[in-house]
Amino acid sequence: MEDEILQEFLAESWENLARLDTEIVSLERQPDDKSLLASIFRTIHTIKGTCGFIGLTGLGSVAHSAENVLGQMRDGRMTVTPHAISLVLKAVDEIKEYLGGLEQTGQEPSRNNSALIEALELLAQSAMSSSEEDIPELVMPQPTPVMTPVSATAVPASPVPPAAVPTSETVQPTLQAPAATPPVVEQHDHEEDRTVGDKKSISDLSIRVNVDVLDRLMNLVGELVLTRNQLLQLVRGEDESKYATPITQLNRVTTDLQEGVMKTRMQPIGNAWSKLPRLVRDLSQTTGKQIELVMNGAETELDRTVLDAIKDPLTHMVRNSADHGLESPEKRRASGKSEIGTIKLNAYHEGGHVIICIEDDGAGIPVERIRAKAIQTNLVTEAAAAALSDKEILAFIFQPGFSTAEKVTSVSGRGVGMDVVRTQIERIGGTIDLSTKIGQGTTIRIKIPLTLAIISALVVESGGLPFAIPQLGVVELVRLPAEDRHKIERINNNEVFRLRNRLLPLVYLHEALDVEKTVTESQDVN
Repeated sequence: MEDEILQEFLAESWENLARLDTEIVSLERQPDDKSLLASIFRTIHTIKGTCGFIGLTGLGSVAHSAENVLGQMRDGRMTVTPHAISLVLKAVDEIKEYLGGLEQTGQEPSRNNSALIEALELLAQSAMSSSEEDIPELVMPQPTPVMTPVSATAVPASPVPPAAVPTSETVQPTLQAPAATPPVVEQHDHEEDRTVGDKKSISDLSIRVNVDVLDRLMNLVGELVLTRNQLLQLVRGEDESKYATPITQLNRVTTDLQEGVMKTRMQPIGNAWSKLPRLVRDLSQTTGKQIELVMNGAETELDRTVLDAIKDPLTHMVRNSADHGLESPEKRRASGKSEIGTIKLNAYHEGGHVIICIEDDGAGIPVERIRAKAIQTNLVTEAAAAALSDKEILAFIFQPGFSTAEKVTSVSGRGVGMDVVRTQIERIGGTIDLSTKIGQGTTIRIKIPLTLAIISALVVESGGLPFAIPQLGVVELVRLPAEDRHKIERINNNEVFRLRNRLLPLVYLHEALDVEKTVTESQDVN
């Protein structure tokens, strides 16, 4: 039972923390947003409360200290400052470290966080001491409790039952507490109860399912789809077949089942973006640049397996845009730009795939500098480099160890990263493309499949063998009837086809793969 409680706590805490960084960074920009502050406070308060229930003292102490600071902000005793936000973010990082240790070992790790807790407590106490004169009744205890009956003027019009008073926030005896505060809290709770009414609560409308169960179900549906396709192939062209009707029904049900299972694995790409606002804030303080992050299309959905695979590449590319792409405020001002640099993330569906664009309005990438570096590192000869297009030169950025940074910083410059980004994107069947304009900025365009469970493919036959080409790699299909074969031209004994005034070389698949030889040898063996 304890293991189940711990797993439930970990799942709920990770889910809440996924949005906490974004909310805290947003609070720094909108310090007067009471609802945002209340949401952050509730998340930390929930974690602290559960820690006390299951005996996680170290984690609970960090959460309690952060809650004290947030409580001072919520009550208006403390202003939202960058220093206070930084401390709260450090506390969130420390909570994540605790959760990571719990997840790996099942035991609370031993961590030295006394300095962080002391800094948080000092910050909370300084806020309390500075406001004592304004609210003495909330912090100054009475020397002796007064046991006389409460007068009629001290009792609220609608008495609140003692069990409804939140004891963790009550500092004075009931007769000293302001009459207006408890009824507001109680009315809010009742309002939520009335909203729910006879309808099911949110917890009743959803359940947590182990990802392994969904993966197993997805594999079974994949096998069912393949069997369905085989049956459809058998009855194709046989309109009078007695199996046509049940197979048609099977086809419809299988398609609906496949779509339903796919939806259980789909998640908004915003889940992969949740830590980027925090990352950009930290980079802004580290580099001294003013950076604005704009995210569009966060609701675009894709398979969670693909989502997990692109989190690190996205993080690295945003970091690169901030460090290499955007100029310093002085340089931007000198070139007539706004001192605030912008990084834009945009995601959308296109042709059964997801397109992600990372765009900055920085200085752009100097192609000639890339060309010179490629020659210097012996990636290409000087003669060959001169014949390459700008796009081909930019592709050297994805070579292992390639970097044009003049110095290594804590952010980047070691020549490690973009090659890993390309490898991870290509591993899930995606493509990555880079374009740049000097003085205007750089855009990285990523094209990835919606899911890895089932991949649409174009099936072709060559040399008597079928081949499946993933649709992600298909740019365009051009059908050339037999009567139009005269349109095929020859240049130096190589066949080419002119398409929209472009000469495309023709490569025969069976010749490129030596399929005819393979088929012949297999027949001889048999």
